[in-house]
Amino acid sequence: MNMITFMITLSLTLSIVLTALNFWLAQINPDSEKLSPYECGFDPLGSARLPFSIRFFLVAILFLLFDLEIALLLPLPWAVQLESPATTMALACFLILLLTLGLIYEWIQGGLEWAE
Repeated sequence: MNMITFMITLSLTLSIVLTALNFWLAQINPDSEKLSPYECGFDPLGSARLPFSIRFFLVAILFLLFDLEIALLLPLPWAVQLESPATTMALACFLILLLTLGLIYEWIQGGLEWAE
């Protein structure tokens, strides 16, 4: 018997034994705790329509927006080596200016204030 046949036989035997142990040792009658959905410590029988903070949503959207900005500006060092680096830098500066103006507008409107 060569080594490959031995390894295949060993792995099949081990798989069959582990599967049989799984069926043999498994709990046949699960209790109510096992059957209930896990809701991260929250009562799953409560209301699913809880109020959501719009300010938290705004901060999350701003985080995603500036995270996207970083992803868009990351290849700038390589983009400067293109045929027209002035155009690349102008577009990057325009993107940063647009996002900065949007942030200033939100700040002036009071969208970043937690307390009212």
